[in-house]
Amino acid sequence: MNRIAIFASGNGTNAQNIIEHFSAYSNVEISLILSDNEKAFVLERAKKLKISSYVFSKNDLTQTKSVLQKLKEHNIDFIVLAGFLLMIPENILNAYPNKIVNIHPALLPKYGGKGMYGNRVHKTVIESGDKESGISIHYVNKEYDEGQIIFQAKCQVSKNENHEILAKKIHQLEYEHYPKVIEELIEKL
Repeated sequence: MNRIAIFASGNGTNAQNIIEHFSAYSNVEISLILSDNEKAFVLERAKKLKISSYVFSKNDLTQTKSVLQKLKEHNIDFIVLAGFLLMIPENILNAYPNKIVNIHPALLPKYGGKGMYGNRVHKTVIESGDKESGISIHYVNKEYDEGQIIFQAKCQVSKNENHEILAKKIHQLEYEHYPKVIEELIEKL
């Protein structure tokens, strides 16, 4: 059994999509949802889907080993970031080498880094006049959005497009590809 933990800070649509994707698998289990935001809707999704959750502070993550201990308690094999905004500390990176992935709503290395998430990315893509955008799935390392890229998918950016329309296109790419890429990575464990 491969046990996955999902870190999320917000609504949790990607987390739910991943959970639903793996719900019929006998060899993969989404075992834990972790969040740094006690008001994140992802926690309601976890409760509804009967998945354990754990809320922690930034200090818990960066100054203690409590988050790593929680991962170990649940026998987590693989970690997925789905809209999680904090940097993963070295103690977790060292415990899960090449077993932590993130999804970014742009074609890295463009428009990555601290503070570049959600609509900020989409607005920047449009303001820059780019003709395409997309998603990047990458391994997590010590820097924001600089881990090895595993997969990218593209979409066109139309001339009169606004960030909300682009966000919908990006979400569709995320929902379509993120679970499949995670599945491929889990098969290699």
